[in-house]
Amino acid sequence: MAQEMKTIGMIGGMSWESSKVYYQYTNEITRDRLGGSHSAKSIMATVDFAEIERLSFNDGWDEIGQIMSENAKNLERAGADMVLLCTNTIHLVSTAITDAVGIPFLHIADATGEAVQKKNLGKVGLLGTKFTMEKDFYTKILEDTYGLEVLVPSEGERQAIHDIIYKELVKGKFTEASKQIGLQQIRNLIERGAEGVILGCTELPILIPDSEVAVPTFNTTRIHAEKAVDMALGE
Repeated sequence: MAQEMKTIGMIGGMSWESSKVYYQYTNEITRDRLGGSHSAKSIMATVDFAEIERLSFNDGWDEIGQIMSENAKNLERAGADMVLLCTNTIHLVSTAITDAVGIPFLHIADATGEAVQKKNLGKVGLLGTKFTMEKDFYTKILEDTYGLEVLVPSEGERQAIHDIIYKELVKGKFTEASKQIGLQQIRNLIERGAEGVILGCTELPILIPDSEVAVPTFNTTRIHAEKAVDMALGE
């Protein structure tokens, strides 16, 4: 069966802190599914996050789209059977990827929406960067395709978690103080009716353990990796 496994193409580096978790998850899930010494067939292309960060803060999304499409084409040429973008926020330019390649693109919001549906939840909180929480590229899929009501933190809270992500998490800094800020924001979302919480930044599950949250949490990194292995194994 291992010989039949398709090759997962990953665009990483946004940040490498989460990309290494993607690599770990895809291999662990493959080992658990197939047993023995099996591991995932994968190719990863990584970008310099400093460039992506600068462009995103300067509204340079067209340029980011060009960078992502070039990396996706490189993966396709290298033999990848699908494209996995190892970040939540940069899915804002997912159309640039789907327009550039002929292999399937696994959108993280679709994978997450399916996971929430399986839990039979109707109202969920969403934590992530301001781009993910405030623009509609992510929430629109959750709402329109999966019928979910999506709650986001207040404006001040959104700025606080955004700053934690960019000033700490993407640099490998995970503090107790920042964890408590995240947990308080989650408690506020639960008070507003959230039945579950989407950790919609690939570094957030490293900061906030699900064991400390009173409702189901959705680790988008893990969910995305599971979907990729499903496709790679034809499941």
